[in-house]
Amino acid sequence: MFNGIFDYLLYWHWWLFAIALVIVEIFSAGAFFIWMGVAAILTGFVLLVMPEMSWQAQFILFAISSIAAILLGRLFFNRKEINTEDPTLSSQESSLIGKSFTVEQAITNGSGRVKVGESTWKANGPDCEVGSSVKVLAVDGAELIVELKT
Repeated sequence: MFNGIFDYLLYWHWWLFAIALVIVEIFSAGAFFIWMGVAAILTGFVLLVMPEMSWQAQFILFAISSIAAILLGRLFFNRKEINTEDPTLSSQESSLIGKSFTVEQAITNGSGRVKVGESTWKANGPDCEVGSSVKVLAVDGAELIVELKT
């Protein structure tokens, strides 16, 4: 059934397929299609060296090299994890702790807003006027726990 279509596979067909897989990878989460792209490139190189390879052998080579590339890629990148005692090390929110910001909406009855960069955050703390300077003590979700800076 497929003999006619696949009899004319050339090395550059595999390379085009690899490019398509890389493009799919760009728009998807995780790292899966990139490894299949690597396998397609490898299949193209093998076909360049052995142009008489049947299309069935090409597909088997692609399947085996895809599985191997995916497993090796995951093995390699899982080793690169950085273990730290501070789970919030890369958290943007935790980097706000200890910094000072300006009150944008007066804090009354314990609630107001402070300016953080180009945005504002809800702030909980002692009552203070617009323009006051407050220091972040903690971050609770999307709320900053603040104290009046002296």
